[in-house]
Amino acid sequence: MARRILGLAALLLAGGLLVPLPLRGDDTEKKGLSDADFVLAASASDAAEINLGQLAARQAGSDDVKRFARHMVEDHTKSSKDMLSLVEKKRLKVNKEPDRKHRELAERLGKLRGAEFDREYMRHMVEDHRMAVALFEAESAGGKDADVKAFAVKHLPVIREHLRMAKDVAGNLKSSSK
Repeated sequence: MARRILGLAALLLAGGLLVPLPLRGDDTEKKGLSDADFVLAASASDAAEINLGQLAARQAGSDDVKRFARHMVEDHTKSSKDMLSLVEKKRLKVNKEPDRKHRELAERLGKLRGAEFDREYMRHMVEDHRMAVALFEAESAGGKDADVKAFAVKHLPVIREHLRMAKDVAGNLKSSSK
């Protein structure tokens, strides 16, 4: 289990969702992904999805992509508000802004319009939600703080649904471009 969580942390770090975790051999392996690391990663993910969703609502060509984007803004805004009430009680830190990877992605996407924007945005939505599902599954299974773990358990079905929706919309875009 600890190796799986460390692998997940490496995957999330590579994806830009986590700040680097100090590697200390066996000590890190016993600890795994901390609740504080989960909160930082989940809050950065919410900020990115809100920011990218707002961009997509303006620049997407497909009505399906625009609908998906509005859904992301709505759901991730709710999740972010839940997270803020949790962290105030726990005195944990959150990321109020998207991470560097997602800021750079927003800049690249900002130069695209229509079908080209749709394909690139949805490709990233599938990738981002795969990582988010892994993050929320790890916290649901291995979280130490009962409240943070409960947050992950509560929001995991929504994140899984986002992944399903993203795959559907991305698949429909591929089908319609043939």
